[in-house]
Amino acid sequence: MKPGWTDEERALGERMRRLGQELGHDLRAREETCTLRPGDWKRSAEGGVLQLPLPERYGGRALSPLTCAYALENLGYGCRDNGLMMALGAHIWAVELPIREFGTPEQKQRYLPALGDGRMTGAHAITEAEAGSDALALTARARRDGDDYILDGVKRYITNAPIADLFIVYATVDPELGFTGVTAFLVEREQAGVTVESRRDKTGLRTGPWGEVILRECRVPSARRLGAEKQGSRVLARCMAWERALILAPMLGTMRRQVEECVEYARTRVQFRKNIGRFESVSHRVVDMRIRLEEARLLTYRAAADLVGDPRSIFPEAAQLRTSESAVETFLDAMQVYGGLGYTTGTDVERNLRDALGTRISSGTSDLQRTVIAERLGLTTGIRRPDTRRAGGDRHADAR
Repeated sequence: MKPGWTDEERALGERMRRLGQELGHDLRAREETCTLRPGDWKRSAEGGVLQLPLPERYGGRALSPLTCAYALENLGYGCRDNGLMMALGAHIWAVELPIREFGTPEQKQRYLPALGDGRMTGAHAITEAEAGSDALALTARARRDGDDYILDGVKRYITNAPIADLFIVYATVDPELGFTGVTAFLVEREQAGVTVESRRDKTGLRTGPWGEVILRECRVPSARRLGAEKQGSRVLARCMAWERALILAPMLGTMRRQVEECVEYARTRVQFRKNIGRFESVSHRVVDMRIRLEEARLLTYRAAADLVGDPRSIFPEAAQLRTSESAVETFLDAMQVYGGLGYTTGTDVERNLRDALGTRISSGTSDLQRTVIAERLGLTTGIRRPDTRRAGGDRHADAR
């Protein structure tokens, strides 16, 4: 599968690449403080990143998922700040997208233009201390009080929390209902009962800030419920399909840049009187890096294409799984190519490896992605009797 990009799409990709080169400088200093570079969020909005999937009536570009993937790959190729890329992706796919899909006309008008032009930053507040991959086993409660809901709970490891103006918060109206009791809410930072605490204890993706969102007797009007009551699982499922398919599209660009830099380094680094690229152990390692990149790109583009057609597709999970694991393997190989230089703190190779480790647990762990795929293949949903039909195609129904 090799999409035939139009001249307009190629021009968009080039603009995104050049925009990426403007973003994310001073990485080493900002990793210590876990902060975004001042102005990068606004510049990303000005460059059209935050508007990619939004409808035109709300100031967006209404691009297809496939074109979004292409644009974001090129953005990641130009930008070396993987934390910023993750923060932008969380904003787009976990906040803008669910509002676009499930918001009322009033909610869309209130939030989408501001989220698209950078006046507001969004965060997806679902993870809890005891509800990570089991995302719908929540302890956060939503208690009905007249025309309002009272929210209580603590959300942890929330990307963008320290800088967010708007949170999509998931809470249950009745713990005994399990996932069927989960409901989604739009919670603004200024509301009484909302406290945000920043954290600086991440191994990688440190420039994509995260923190805790604490809700204590937070009163939310029913007009800010996102979707129907008890349909939070539906909102989350749709959100996760888009996020898993597309949030790592910029990492494709990072991997592409790393492969190119390893090729150049292997052609110029001399050991034993010849370029190290002449050693099979090095050249084959770089070949494997390139093959992983192509596999991850194909899966990502296929996942993007399926977002508009197949709700049971395995490709969003497959894309997230393969891209994240390929990124870790690729940056480990890059460290071997560069040797001691690649192991040096503050280099792109070292930083990319730390950042890639985090992608294996974002949007669900690698194990969870495999579990979801297994379920969609029919491996965990029940036992079927063997097909006793003859080879050659007996049209009669199986005996039961």
